[in-house]
Amino acid sequence: MELANNKDTQRWLAVGLLGLVVLLVVLALVVPIISKGLELNETKENLAFTLKKYENILAGKGAIVSNIEAIKQQHQDQNYFNNQSTSALASAQMQEFIKQTIVQAGGQLSSTQVLPPNNEKDKFNRITVSVRMTGNIEVLRAVLYKLETSTPLMVIDQMDIRPMRSIRNPQTRQIQPSNDLNVNFQAIGFMRAQPQ
Repeated sequence: MELANNKDTQRWLAVGLLGLVVLLVVLALVVPIISKGLELNETKENLAFTLKKYENILAGKGAIVSNIEAIKQQHQDQNYFNNQSTSALASAQMQEFIKQTIVQAGGQLSSTQVLPPNNEKDKFNRITVSVRMTGNIEVLRAVLYKLETSTPLMVIDQMDIRPMRSIRNPQTRQIQPSNDLNVNFQAIGFMRAQPQ
């Protein structure tokens, strides 16, 4: 009986060892395959989400392009840039506008001088006109307001304001104060760079 008991125990041990070996083989082979499958499934879902996101972006491409075109057209309509064909014509237009502005405000234009154009990173040309004028503070205010609110856009730079020398009255020999000012400044306008 002991021998039969011993054989039954050995059988159960053999069946247990066989089950353990099968379990180890399953764990060694099947679990990595299932794990890899789950990982690939997650990667697939991430790629599908990214693809959907890009499809949504591409679906809105037409609206974005039309918005960009509308913004470009609006920018063109604002006339911030001088639309003359050359910088010489643009500077002549600026000089004439400055002259009219000073005269209309009641000032006196002493001189204007066009400085060499400055190309800014191939996007636009900077046109600078050096201006000398005389007038009182109200004239100066009116001129600056008109120039800085004009279209095409003009920017005032490097302003120098000095009072005019007082003059002596020849009859009374008294010095008469003057409210007039000598004003020097640069008016800067912009135009799009011409294709080369």
